[in-house]
Amino acid sequence: MMRFRSLGSGSTGNATVVEATCGTTTTRLLVDCGFGIRQLERRLAMAGLALADLDGVFITHEHADHTGCVQQLALRERLPVWMSEGTHTALGAVDFGGWLRLARDEQAITLGALRLQPFTVPHDAREPLQLTCSDGDATLGILTDLGHVTGHVAHHLQNCTALLLECNHDPDMVALSAYPAFLKQRITGRLGHLANAQAAELLQRVRHGALRQVVAAHLSAQNNRPELARGALAAALGCADSDIVVAQAEEGTDWLAG
Repeated sequence: MMRFRSLGSGSTGNATVVEATCGTTTTRLLVDCGFGIRQLERRLAMAGLALADLDGVFITHEHADHTGCVQQLALRERLPVWMSEGTHTALGAVDFGGWLRLARDEQAITLGALRLQPFTVPHDAREPLQLTCSDGDATLGILTDLGHVTGHVAHHLQNCTALLLECNHDPDMVALSAYPAFLKQRITGRLGHLANAQAAELLQRVRHGALRQVVAAHLSAQNNRPELARGALAAALGCADSDIVVAQAEEGTDWLAG
């Protein structure tokens, strides 16, 4: 059995716990670690967990809202940390005390009851990776930072039973915002972040009968609204808006089935 929970998603920090149980063994992976150590402890406690319950960390890219306290966490809890070589270089090749594990596009990773499949995405980072997580029965696709959808991305999300999918912004809201022109261009560019409509188009490409859970993630506090993201994804699936969960910046989500 697999389940997952966003601990918070947005420009102020991102982290997701993925949990798989096989027999009497439970494996927990933290995907991204975009908070300080005390904040992470608090958010894990809300999920009924502690730092010691984690078995590993996967970092998707080097931006601060995804890396946070990862070095401190790894050294303190003696946790393996997966990231691309490019991400590690962009972080300044920080010392993980022997706990660093290099992740590569399409090279599967086994962590206890979980099998991870990283894949490259177009984003303004050194070597960004997103991933799918599977326990053999269910598959969760995590896709939170990319500027446009490639065939490679869509291919890796084809058979997911759950999706945590970036719905970062509404282009009209970005255009009318007080953001400087260079920042507007970065957000909406091909190496920036997905708009609601782009996320909906991807969802239409990969939806299938076994897809049972969709979460809208990484919403901009200034340039999006939860109802816009819900509406776009619900229209793509042909379901009610209330069927779409939105990961909040502070509360994240409840535990959800993978």
